[in-house]
Amino acid sequence: MNSFELNKIAAAVLTALFVFLMSGFIGELLVHPKQLERSVLAIDTSRREAPAQASGPAVPIIEPITPLLAAANVENGAAIARRQCAACHSFDQGGRHGVGPNLWGIVGADHAHAEGFNYSQALLALRGTPWSFEDLNRFIAAPRAYAPGTRMAFNGLASTQQRADLIAYLRSLDTDPKPLP
Repeated sequence: MNSFELNKIAAAVLTALFVFLMSGFIGELLVHPKQLERSVLAIDTSRREAPAQASGPAVPIIEPITPLLAAANVENGAAIARRQCAACHSFDQGGRHGVGPNLWGIVGADHAHAEGFNYSQALLALRGTPWSFEDLNRFIAAPRAYAPGTRMAFNGLASTQQRADLIAYLRSLDTDPKPLP
């Protein structure tokens, strides 16, 4: 490389530096920023009293499921189970436990029915109580409200009809399904 090439490289670098510095200077001449007297984002730092809270978590009002069970659609319930439950639960007789227990024969079974499954203390406290249609309804609608402290991460199904379809499907998962109320 000869000295003429080095001069061209040095001139290009100096020209770029000069253009960069001059563009900043010209920009300040054209735009006149104003300093604000006070911040646009006013933050209220005064103390306020917290609103009074109820003594416990609010329990949602859940419609009874019994009137809808007779007309519930088991196929829709199976689709809901595949979409909402199958990631954590299995549904076949003698099936494996996943993150949640196997749900074969859940209707009428004890709350902590699955042998070898590590239930939360909330559900272990209900051991000896069978899963009724209404218990399943309340649990599926809002698991954390039904059993505070449950490890189930599911937020619940808001639709009463979807819950009825799902419970009808869960009822069908038994060699001798429980009679409808």
